[in-house]
Amino acid sequence: MHDFAIIGAGIVGLSTARQLQIRHPDKKILLLEKEDRVARHQTGRNSGVIHSGIYYAPGSLKARFCKEGVEATIAFCEKNGIHYEQCGKLIVASDEAEHERLLDLFERARLNDLDVELIDGAELKHIEPEITGIGAIRLKTTGIVSYTSISEKLAEEFRATGGEIQFGLAVTNLTETATRIDIEMETGKTLQCRHLIVCGGLMADRMTRMLDMNVDFRIIPYRGEYYQLPPERNDIVKHLIYPVPDPALPFLGVHLTKMMDGSVTVGPSALQGWKREGYGLFNLNVRDIWEQLTFSGFWRITYRFLWIGLKELRNALWKPSYLKLVHKYCPSIRRDELRPYPVGVRAMAVRSDGTMISDFLFAETDRSLHVCNAPSPAATSAFPIGNYICDKIEEKIGSD
Repeated sequence: MHDFAIIGAGIVGLSTARQLQIRHPDKKILLLEKEDRVARHQTGRNSGVIHSGIYYAPGSLKARFCKEGVEATIAFCEKNGIHYEQCGKLIVASDEAEHERLLDLFERARLNDLDVELIDGAELKHIEPEITGIGAIRLKTTGIVSYTSISEKLAEEFRATGGEIQFGLAVTNLTETATRIDIEMETGKTLQCRHLIVCGGLMADRMTRMLDMNVDFRIIPYRGEYYQLPPERNDIVKHLIYPVPDPALPFLGVHLTKMMDGSVTVGPSALQGWKREGYGLFNLNVRDIWEQLTFSGFWRITYRFLWIGLKELRNALWKPSYLKLVHKYCPSIRRDELRPYPVGVRAMAVRSDGTMISDFLFAETDRSLHVCNAPSPAATSAFPIGNYICDKIEEKIGSD
């Protein structure tokens, strides 16, 4: 019998496990992961950006967690010798319509108490000669890091303080009683715990259904495809370069991202996924497809964004169309410079009415706490999210 079990060794699960072990060194805490190592999915397949929180509504959990997360992430890196770079970020307006949205975004940044600067086209060209625009927001706190490196260090610290990690154990069923939760594995093994925390990521909805929780959401996967520029173009930008996002969409558009290895990526696209963990060329999974097609929210969100989805498909299949998006702010990049790069899959939480859940979503039973939705910037926010989860689970301990 474990006092606590955490399912999912992405960065949110690892942060939670480490903080829980520090708070309760006398408790028996187990972290379960179905893969053979940490950070195999969303954590290890994102752009590595330490986000500032500019896009998020003031007062939302996203805004709060992100602001706290920047400081906590950097402090953790400095304490443990993990390399990071606060290169800053430029959000570039290419025309007057985008500039109007840029001004709205600037005001939101001020409400979120962020260190931002509004610059004109001349200043933009001075600091980034390869970038073209009529104005930009400059965010000085935005940076880059390897979240896989952070995750590996969190796992190391968790074990060093008494925690246990078991890999290669896929959960097939959960049963809750008045005194415990039974965790059944694909291997036939069953584990028991007094309290359960689920950080399921792409499988979050399936985990809630195992406990018959009535939570209105389903995970819809969206595949993000990137390109990488050749090594001779690694110095093309000094900052991260983003377009002004469309407020009606949950994606930030095709951007230029400096990576920790010195390279620069271009992307991502936002394609409908047909396999939750589909990273190869052919990505189809019968169960994933069936659950999508039989979910009303999938059809409603598909109908709502059909035209945008078709444009994303065109851009992914036809490089000149993709390149046109990049040329809005960086016209010097050539088609032959767009080279393949590993893809990622985003877990989009959608309600049955087709509403995208944009903020963090948690659900509870008497003995479990589920992270149903941990959208970007979950990696940046992993430390405050873990602290929040620990507070919530301690409320359950107090009620035992």
